[in-house]
Amino acid sequence: MEINVTDAAPMQVAEAIFDAKFNENLVHQVVVAYRNAGRAGTKAQLSRSEMSGTTKKFKKQKGGGARHGDYRAPIFVGGGKTFAAKPRSFEQKVNRKMYRGAMCSILAELNRQGRLQIVPGFGVEQPKTKSLVVELGRLGASAGHVLLIDEAASEALYLAARNLPHVHVVDVAAMSPVALVGADRVVMTVESVKKIEAWLS
Repeated sequence: MEINVTDAAPMQVAEAIFDAKFNENLVHQVVVAYRNAGRAGTKAQLSRSEMSGTTKKFKKQKGGGARHGDYRAPIFVGGGKTFAAKPRSFEQKVNRKMYRGAMCSILAELNRQGRLQIVPGFGVEQPKTKSLVVELGRLGASAGHVLLIDEAASEALYLAARNLPHVHVVDVAAMSPVALVGADRVVMTVESVKKIEAWLS
């Protein structure tokens, strides 16, 4: 299929990638798994048996209301937790075919919605935020969350976008489903498209 390129002739792209059917369930599963993989899972609490402190019975068994053995019971302030949280992994298994299928689905939907823009290059040679703002304004990508994808993003491009809170720069290797889904507009270079095709084909 053919896709438009800003300030250049249209280019041929793989229909299996940029015109794939949108699979909402697959995309949701992959995005959730990707986000869960970033969770630390280090939360830890102490149960009643793990609390430090005396185990001496602090009141007589009868005549004082409820019966208690020690102050480490969960009903007392400072006592152990009833169902104490322990360190765990939130990782979910997503195989390579599922991940690549979700990426194709997301890219195709971005293209159908007009949120994907292809450019020959970003034209940022110096780490100047002002020059990047001018370029984004010319491309019509100055509003909302913008994701810039370059084949091998230069340091100048990273530094130019550093002071723009709603502009994020990644190379093809760092492109993630979460970043694509969360962007209002995705702008990528022609070389990035070729590298993505080689990766997802």
